[in-house]
Amino acid sequence: MSALLRVQGLSVRFGSTVAVDDVSFELERGAALGIVGESGSGKSVTCRALLRLLPRSARIDGRAAFEGRDLLALPEPELNRIRGKRIAMIFQTPASHLDPLMRIGDQVAETLRKHTEMRGRALREEVLRLLDVVRIPDPDRWARAYPHQLSGGMKQRAMIAGALACQPDLLLADEPTTALDATVQKSVLELLAQLRRERNLSMIFVSHDLGAVAQVCDDLLVMRRARLVESGPVRRVVAAPRHAYTAQLIASHPDRLEAAPPAALSGAPPLVEAKGVQVRYGSRTLADLIAGREGGFIAVEEADFSVSPGESLGIVGESGSGKSTLARALVGLVRPRKGTLVFDGAPADPAGPGRIALLREMQLVYQHPYEALSPRLTVHAAIAEPLRRHRLCPRGAVDERVRELMAQVDLAPELAARLPGQLSGGQCQRVAIARALAFDPRVLIADEVTSALDVTLQAQVLGLLSRLQRERGLTMIFISHDLSLIRRLCNSVIVMRRGRIVEAGATAAVFDAPREDYTRELIAAMPHLEGSAA
Repeated sequence: MSALLRVQGLSVRFGSTVAVDDVSFELERGAALGIVGESGSGKSVTCRALLRLLPRSARIDGRAAFEGRDLLALPEPELNRIRGKRIAMIFQTPASHLDPLMRIGDQVAETLRKHTEMRGRALREEVLRLLDVVRIPDPDRWARAYPHQLSGGMKQRAMIAGALACQPDLLLADEPTTALDATVQKSVLELLAQLRRERNLSMIFVSHDLGAVAQVCDDLLVMRRARLVESGPVRRVVAAPRHAYTAQLIASHPDRLEAAPPAALSGAPPLVEAKGVQVRYGSRTLADLIAGREGGFIAVEEADFSVSPGESLGIVGESGSGKSTLARALVGLVRPRKGTLVFDGAPADPAGPGRIALLREMQLVYQHPYEALSPRLTVHAAIAEPLRRHRLCPRGAVDERVRELMAQVDLAPELAARLPGQLSGGQCQRVAIARALAFDPRVLIADEVTSALDVTLQAQVLGLLSRLQRERGLTMIFISHDLSLIRRLCNSVIVMRRGRIVEAGATAAVFDAPREDYTRELIAAMPHLEGSAA
């Protein structure tokens, strides 16, 4: 069988920087090829180069023959007839690639308007059919919605609908499930597998999640520092990697991490407690007052839980379940409408007069490190800021304390003068952790701190947190949509859905014998390296 796509000696350079170095591979019609590797390895640039979706400063060499025609040499008008129609692409961050001023239906219709004669009622009906194909409920309603009104999973489905509009032969999926909840990720992967079967669709699936790749792909390419270091059938590569870097990727996957939750202090009273906590967003309207309603939207309802000293508590659930809101309530970023928070046996009001003292005991590390750090402050200045503002050490000792904190989180001294934009995601997350540790807290809350990191960086950050917990006796609260991580890091877990805690208990008990259907659904959605391609 002749290959649908044959790539030979593909190289991409941005000035003196080599982004892709002499990469070659073939893709048969109806096959799925996975590309994995750390950030900056050249995965996404490889896909974008095939459609020449790169800045003009990029120099592309080599050959990419699609049905015998070299995509890299085609005149722009001819390539435009292929883009979107014969070869479509799903981009990594739908929020960045969907026009915030256009309705979802109009964005799905764009490709059809460009490549077909479909207009009017026929066009609208086809858009609604496509939204239905990607399992968006009530397509008529959501076709009229704007991107900000959709969840992350629905945005991703809308992008898939637009990519499939002209029934392409080849789909380039660039990190289509990154940072999605387990259930949403599973449904997107199942959808791609189904479309591949039904349409004989060929696919290149770019991801840093080997588990996701194992679910949908036949073959695998492993890239590192712009070069292809290993290739072969997914099952063979996972079972018997030939390159040390591939073995490192596999060993860093949550499936392969050793379970090492710390032991809580036996018999000690809880350090953190929540009793009947309710958090509402929004205020009462006139209609609410007339009807006698409290008004607003309930984000967390009747939350009850406790964390013992030295324990690790995991909080899991889908987007919008109230996980992050509950964490923010603990540190005073939102104020509970009802209920009581208790810290070390005493009622705590994180939004009251004792807020600063409580914050020194309980620190939150945010999901997106680039957004949590000021782009104008160097690493040194970012860590020094809380030390100076809260007078956590003598003024003359600030520089030495910054060096100590950087060493604790394994940040090289030469990084002190760099800005966040000059750091990797893992380095930025370490800076955020160092800032939190500056207060010498007793409780550290980690809110999705590894969701957008490569598996190797993820393993490093988690290893760092585990080490700090052992050395400092920290009590940890991990918030994550990755149940594999929670299972390996936490003594106990609570499962949230639509603002409520639906199940709680020892981690092993909840995972091995869940009582609730929703918990079973979450566990079943966990991607595994042993997953088989469709």
